[in-house]
Amino acid sequence: MFDTSRRRMLQALGIGGVASVAGCAGAPQTESDPPSTGSAPVQTDTGTPAPKQTDVDSVAADPADLPDPVDRDSTATVEVDLEVREVTAEVEPGVTFDYMTFNGTVPGPMVRVRRGDTVELTIRNPEGNGMPHNVDFHAAYGTGGGAEATGVNPGEQNKLKFQARYPGAFIYHCAVPNLDYHISAGMFGMILVEPEDGMPEVDREFYLGQHELYTDKATGEEGHHGFDFQAMAAEEPTYVLLNGEKYAYAAARYGPLEAEVGETVRVFLVDGGPNVTSNFHPIGNVWTKAWPNGAVAGDPDRFAQTMKVAPGSCFVGDMELPVTERIKLVDHALSRVARKGLLAEIDVAGPENEEIYDPDFGGSRHDDPMYS
Repeated sequence: MFDTSRRRMLQALGIGGVASVAGCAGAPQTESDPPSTGSAPVQTDTGTPAPKQTDVDSVAADPADLPDPVDRDSTATVEVDLEVREVTAEVEPGVTFDYMTFNGTVPGPMVRVRRGDTVELTIRNPEGNGMPHNVDFHAAYGTGGGAEATGVNPGEQNKLKFQARYPGAFIYHCAVPNLDYHISAGMFGMILVEPEDGMPEVDREFYLGQHELYTDKATGEEGHHGFDFQAMAAEEPTYVLLNGEKYAYAAARYGPLEAEVGETVRVFLVDGGPNVTSNFHPIGNVWTKAWPNGAVAGDPDRFAQTMKVAPGSCFVGDMELPVTERIKLVDHALSRVARKGLLAEIDVAGPENEEIYDPDFGGSRHDDPMYS
């Protein structure tokens, strides 16, 4: 799709081979710390735990797998099923971690309803899991957003009913006493409560979740990474991620995502945290419309470059796509991109428009006699 001269510009933000030490000290397990999940790690000759055998190929939610916009003029009852899955998967090749998830993905599935709808939730915690869980919906009036009513031990299920009375994009997350650990390990997602009149139509939508992992090894160090409570208390993450894995939906992993010239794309971002504020920016583009704090009932900001998304909040933003390019979705605290694993990419295919963007104007600089 891209010739060499165009690719040079798009590679200005390199990601290859960059790893950094996060300064995370190992925290001993206590009775309040969770038991490990998955198969036991194998000891290597050096004493370093090797990667565990994984339970799943990936925990990274497909950003294009989200519900369609609500297409009705009246309220309804929407059934939502959330199953807690404690699984071992790779953060990046050669690095495993014990995740906690809703329905097996990070973020958990996007729930989409209309203002006034009634949500009937079923939460299940299978017998094979090692910990209790629950769920707090920021879209729900009620104690703990439903957390106190939805507690489930392994082998149990529970139910909750609430009416979505106010519009917006809201986080849901596990809220047991070690909630910061459970959220960091993957237990968060988004519920979108659309206004009665819906939202402006777009051609494509993508759904992303940002969070941090705090582990007992350096970023990129091969082997099985245990959780580090001291690093979390110090807010020193080993990884900062979109959708649970390093560069999950970049070209080098499961991506890039795809779109066409002339389309409008909407991006939903939920920031699970538990601690880091996102500075969400599309490199090579701009948020033509931006709804900070997920406040979709209000008028959007226009032509916003970088939007802050606090832990426990959401963002909704639209982009217009007038030219072919590769858009890099980043946290503009750029060390998180270059060294901690946060990046998603969208390839925009179609006819070039040199009136808007001409990377070869005047020829490559290497054709200039100065550089020969």
